Amino acid sequence: MTFIEGGAENSARLHPAGASGRAVMGSGSVARFAAPGSVTDGRFGLFQYTMPPHAGGPDPHYHKTFSESFYILAGTVQLFDGERWLDASAGDFLHVPERGVHAFRNDGAVPADMLILFAPAPPREVFFTELAQIAATQRRLSEEEWIEFYARHDQYRA
Repeated sequence: MTFIEGGAENSARLHPAGASGRAVMGSGSVARFAAPGSVTDGRFGLFQYTMPPHAGGPDPHYHKTFSESFYILAGTVQLFDGERWLDASAGDFLHVPERGVHAFRNDGAVPADMLILFAPAPPREVFFTELAQIAATQRRLSEEEWIEFYARHDQYRA
């Protein structure tokens, strides 16, 4: 770190696309870890999430220790705000505070692309990677194993 007069510092670092990895879900959706918490000192995590047509998504759920926000880049994403499903398109934004019930899916006939922001940054890349591995290996988890898996990643069914 180089400190400059007035307390500022030259500490910006470029992280090339793909440097932090990605996970391919069983639906074909791709989570690209643009800026996991390991890159942001735990302040936030930023993922790009690309869904093919009719990809579906998670059931309504909530997180106890972090907020989650969704910014739609392309296509139409159905977002659940805790009460109803809403169609969100490019430029739309949904913020979900801690313990806020939410879900998302792509029910449409065209691909959809969004950014997901987690704050502060839990290791969500581990969650998505493990979920992708479960699907890729066609592993079948019991109800108790799913509950433990989700709890370990601060995700609770609503």
